[in-house]
Amino acid sequence: MKKILLLGTILLSACGGQPNTDASQDAGLGITIYTANNIITVNDAMPKAEAIAVNIDGNIVSVGELAALKSELKGAAIDNQFQDKTIVPGLIDPHIHMILGAMMYGLDFIPPWDMETPKGTVAGLPNKDAMLAKIAEFEAAAPQGPLFLYGYHNLVQGDLTRQDLDKITSTRPLFIWHYSGHDFYLNSAAIAYAKLTPALSEKFHGIGLDENGELNGRIYEDATLALFGTVGKTLLAPGHIKKGFDGYEKIFARSGVTTVAEMGYGLFGRALEDNYLKTFYTEEDNYNLYLVPEHRAFTGEFGQDAVANVLEMSSDETRNPPVLNQIKLFTDAAFYSQTMKMAAPGYIAGQSRGTDGLWVTQPDDLAGVMKPYWDAGIDIHIHSNGDAAQDSTLNAFSKMKTGEAGQRLIIEHGGLFRPDQIQKAANLGVGISAASHYVKYMGADYEAAIGSKTDFITPLASALKAGMRTTLHSDAPLAPPQPLNAASVHMTRETRQGGVSNPNEKLTREQALRAITLDAAWSLGLDNEIGSIEVGKRAEFAILESNPLTTAPEDWPAIKVWGVMLDGDIRPVQ
Repeated sequence: MKKILLLGTILLSACGGQPNTDASQDAGLGITIYTANNIITVNDAMPKAEAIAVNIDGNIVSVGELAALKSELKGAAIDNQFQDKTIVPGLIDPHIHMILGAMMYGLDFIPPWDMETPKGTVAGLPNKDAMLAKIAEFEAAAPQGPLFLYGYHNLVQGDLTRQDLDKITSTRPLFIWHYSGHDFYLNSAAIAYAKLTPALSEKFHGIGLDENGELNGRIYEDATLALFGTVGKTLLAPGHIKKGFDGYEKIFARSGVTTVAEMGYGLFGRALEDNYLKTFYTEEDNYNLYLVPEHRAFTGEFGQDAVANVLEMSSDETRNPPVLNQIKLFTDAAFYSQTMKMAAPGYIAGQSRGTDGLWVTQPDDLAGVMKPYWDAGIDIHIHSNGDAAQDSTLNAFSKMKTGEAGQRLIIEHGGLFRPDQIQKAANLGVGISAASHYVKYMGADYEAAIGSKTDFITPLASALKAGMRTTLHSDAPLAPPQPLNAASVHMTRETRQGGVSNPNEKLTREQALRAITLDAAWSLGLDNEIGSIEVGKRAEFAILESNPLTTAPEDWPAIKVWGVMLDGDIRPVQ
């Protein structure tokens, strides 16, 4: 947040922003009244409006009918430049990864499906032959040195071995980054370059070995720590990070995104991250960025003082970007790489067949990890994907004492949710921040690996019906940070093959819009500041060429974004 929120600029009646008819002749000084063809407030007390009054500090001071605002705020400037457009609250992506995303967005892509990138849409490579041919094409054109490519997915493009990559090049180190971000696949030259040996399997779980006990080229989950000691100098180089940051910001701007949250602050080292954020996140950017500390990173740095440091950083109003009074935990591993923790029968196909996934935090330890943060009044975001993971997460949380007023626990991603788990989560007051793209990308492809459990992939209509606060996120760069696209996915439940995954879980237009505005703000503890167009909140809007509430759900991705208003400043898409 680049400006301090000033509350109580003008006192209004209790009826949700109705005008004060006793305003003096100069009540409108320093205020601009904006009109639009449609103003959708996402405020149940006043769902639609004709005009919004914004003061010089960038705060909303009145919302309602134009004639009433003119009468209330005599002397206010009238701005009709949006008279043929639709204004909605600024769109929010409450779970992205800025540094990780910058690393990936700075690379060339070999995705399994068409994917929006800073360079535009990259065509999907739907099988192994197409993918290997594209890798060979990139390898032939690349300058000397290690080559990194991102986006491979085994369930779509087939198993990838060290030998496959050696056939492309036996001399250049070749690193293929799995779509999930949790796995790397290396050729022999890359294994030698990174100085990896089979002995690492005694220290890390995620060291792939073949039947002879030799490295098969797959390095995954916590074993990537052994890899980053070598590859970090390339992927975290300033020029590479800047390229990725610039790419991120282009997508934010053209997608109407005004607020994002880094859901893993500290994972790559706070000093490094702070330096890059200071360098590449500036006042001119068209979005506000917030940071959510990651438990393992803060515990590694601060030990038993991790909680105290979260409290100290989140109370420091001079920090930019601000640190939220929240923490990120992990229950299990990744949805895309088939390492999320599954209940029986586990994985029946794919690279994890015959297993049931991986714990990041053991069930017996999870309540103890949660407790210090929860008892200190810190909100908890917890990565919890598989159905076994939901059992562990909910069982651990049920052991917590009643939190402070407004304190929240939010399950991040929520890859699989059975009906009984939804009800238990609702009874515990748990919210869900769902990955926007699991249904579209994997709703059909995952059937081979998990069978009928695909019916439980992000069942958001059921979650809302049970009373769970529900939002959507991209987990960018795993999907582009495009909230209108995310909303469309959960209104149509269409898979990338054209089918429909569990149509009973479709959201309405109003539910979908709320999920990417007010409920997204709630998940970040910012719903008193942003997420709806209400008096006292910041003037943070997305300005659209079409009204999403009268646009067909499948057409939301095509809604053109004119620009945004950020803390009262108008920022058109460049």
